[in-house]
Amino acid sequence: MAVQQPSTQHLSSMSQSGYPRAGFRRRFGSWVYDVLIAIAVYMCAGAISFGIFGTLFSMGIIDNQGFNHPIDLQQSSVIWSLLIYLWNLSWVSFFFIYFWARSGQTIGMRAWRLKVQNQDGTLISKTIGVKRLVFTLLGLGNLLVIVDRKNKLSLQDRYTDTEVVVLPTVK
Repeated sequence: MAVQQPSTQHLSSMSQSGYPRAGFRRRFGSWVYDVLIAIAVYMCAGAISFGIFGTLFSMGIIDNQGFNHPIDLQQSSVIWSLLIYLWNLSWVSFFFIYFWARSGQTIGMRAWRLKVQNQDGTLISKTIGVKRLVFTLLGLGNLLVIVDRKNKLSLQDRYTDTEVVVLPTVK
């Protein structure tokens, strides 16, 4: 009796598009670049949010609640702090989702010649980008690639049926 072999799509480190899947070291290098850019995006979003908050505070649109400086109000209020931090994090999330859905590459991924794509080689949607971002777990999802050297699929790859491939060198 012949045993049917499982599909090789998930049992190989080569994608359907013909590019090899990225290993942990290359993903980590890209992650370092992207973390630095994400910090910059977070800081810019923070400067904008604090500028808006400070302006609304000084115009009296936001009740100062007895505070002389807007940062004192923001730090004493869970709601204002939460709103500002969510604003900042939403811009960082937008950065990743936008680039993944637009070209399959963030700036760090471009530097390391990586591309995220559906397993059939097409670009991912924004919805898949959101799911992928959640399962990335701030980059910790990539640790699964160390354990699964044969398939080279991270946690976020598995939950979203995506993959990260290494693009050829441009000459």
